[in-house]
Amino acid sequence: MNVSASLTPFNSPTPSSLPMILDTLPDPATEGQLCPRRTRVQIDLILLAIEALELGGSEAILAFADELELKGIIKDRVNLWRMRSSNPLRRAHMRRPLTIMEAKALVVIACYIARRLTVVIRQLLMIYQQMNEKQLPLEQNLRLSNYLERFRTHFKSRMSSRRSGSLALTSDEKLDELAINLLGQLLFCTGTAGMQRFWISLFDGEVE
Repeated sequence: MNVSASLTPFNSPTPSSLPMILDTLPDPATEGQLCPRRTRVQIDLILLAIEALELGGSEAILAFADELELKGIIKDRVNLWRMRSSNPLRRAHMRRPLTIMEAKALVVIACYIARRLTVVIRQLLMIYQQMNEKQLPLEQNLRLSNYLERFRTHFKSRMSSRRSGSLALTSDEKLDELAINLLGQLLFCTGTAGMQRFWISLFDGEVE
């Protein structure tokens, strides 16, 4: 991955000023301490699922950044948007890198929010399993239907259909499948060492 040094974000915190919570996530051996494409996509999608789970999801991300002393990395809404726009599937994709430090901060926040929403996530997955076993349309359950509809709306408004086409995300059925899969990932984050295991999974096959 060849990235010009001029693309490195300005005003990055020094290592000595970083919150200790980031040390719980190991540093992957990536070139230039930058995240590969798949990692950037997956982090943005997991945050998209959080936004579909609860209203004000983006505000919650910023609130947790403050609570977890990560404001030195995620300074404000614009800064957060720029990080997430490193996802190449986005309509407003920015050709800027996502550093390992930025990715760690986003993952830590996502996992803390997931823990707060554990009951809701479990309930939605249980409802999905029951509906699936009975071969009932998912839209018959209001809670599950609302989550799926919000996810589809967020995805379609923010992602480029031309770019996401490569992932075969061109139908509501495929988007519903992705939304359910992301619920499973969020639940995975809440388990024992879930944050560390989820973090490692983001680089599985991407590093040597």
